[in-house]
Amino acid sequence: MKARTIIAAVLLMAAVAANAKEKQQLWPDGTPMDPWFADTAKVDVAALGRQYVITDYGVRGGDSTALQTEAIQKVIDTAASQGGGVVVVPRGTFLTGSLFFRPGTHLHLQEGARLKGSDAITHYKIVKTRLEGQTLNYFAALINADGVDGFTITGSGTIDGNGRRFYDEFWLRRKVFPKCTNLEALRPRMIYISDSKNVTVQDVRLVYSGFWTNHLYRCSRVRYISCYIYAPTSGYPKGPSTDALDLDACQDVHVRGCYINVNDDAVCLKGGKGTFVDKDSTNGPCRNVLIENVTYGVAGAGVTFGSEAWDCSNVILRNCTFNGTGNLVLFKMRPDTPQKYRNVLVENVSGTPKNGIRVARWMQFHNLLDRPDMPRSGVWNVTLRNADVRCSKKFYDVQQSDKYDLSGFTFENIKAEDPKGGFDTSYIKDCKVKDVTVNGVKY
Repeated sequence: MKARTIIAAVLLMAAVAANAKEKQQLWPDGTPMDPWFADTAKVDVAALGRQYVITDYGVRGGDSTALQTEAIQKVIDTAASQGGGVVVVPRGTFLTGSLFFRPGTHLHLQEGARLKGSDAITHYKIVKTRLEGQTLNYFAALINADGVDGFTITGSGTIDGNGRRFYDEFWLRRKVFPKCTNLEALRPRMIYISDSKNVTVQDVRLVYSGFWTNHLYRCSRVRYISCYIYAPTSGYPKGPSTDALDLDACQDVHVRGCYINVNDDAVCLKGGKGTFVDKDSTNGPCRNVLIENVTYGVAGAGVTFGSEAWDCSNVILRNCTFNGTGNLVLFKMRPDTPQKYRNVLVENVSGTPKNGIRVARWMQFHNLLDRPDMPRSGVWNVTLRNADVRCSKKFYDVQQSDKYDLSGFTFENIKAEDPKGGFDTSYIKDCKVKDVTVNGVKY
């Protein structure tokens, strides 16, 4: 009797364990997803420590024309010197140049608060920073946090990059110098967070950034939750290169419940570029990125691989809607950079993107050097399933090339419409197709 009881208990425990394993979320490579990704609780600002309302420390309230960089920075430094806490921006508009948050400090924007960036580039410090896959001296962002573990930006207020003058300058420069780069048009990013762990940005409105809206470099355990990210995408001037979220050599990132409408990439994976990208210690891979329940307006793609990326793995885009977005997923393939894009899942997506899945040769600022042992580039283990989309250009735009390999693609339960039709996957090694319909034709 006792033996039967022990056996029954063991079987029950095994069943429970098997059920838990079945429910546990997995990355596309089959490894378990850290339980951290299932934690949907928002930051409790009251638990972050003492609150420093900036108008209590010498910052003038409600004056949008007075530059108050030094006064606001003094509040941040005071909070840091007293053990940390929350720098609170109350209702009103506060004009500032580049601000630098210290370890232990946080930013909170109350309802009706607007932290507005100066539109003069001279109000942004020149610092050593990371941009376009390289380390260089350039202008600091409006909000900067380097080595600030646990850094949070919270509240229902707004960070306004005030970028219209920067947009004008960029487009005018392009008319005079058509091949000018982003770096030659002197503009600040909105938020730059580097070498930091356990970062959360939640509920805030991030609008009119002069350049990239959010740039994270070598960060891990990053959450962007319920944020509104916007730059103008029609009329004049559009906001050039106002990427919503650039993940540069980052790991463990969760983007959930956001709205994105920008005049370039939405969520963009970066990490470096160039023939010897893997030999430079300042570069790095992107790993374990979960993007879900995001509403996309105009933007480059739901998720973009590159063009300054070379090693990206375990990326999930799910339960998202698209309205005029350039692509569901875009792989930019640089012939001058050895690239490994693999273990990607796109599922439960719908709406009206211009393109569906796109793999394209990318020649912008091409600079191939001599390297006899150049690793082979490729895109491997990509699944697109449960999609219902009406594309204005082309649903399937996977371009073959002798410069990279395509292998292990799966297309399942897809209904797509576009003006061109066609779904030739014959050049993809180990490609699986099940219940795919394009323009009424079943494949």
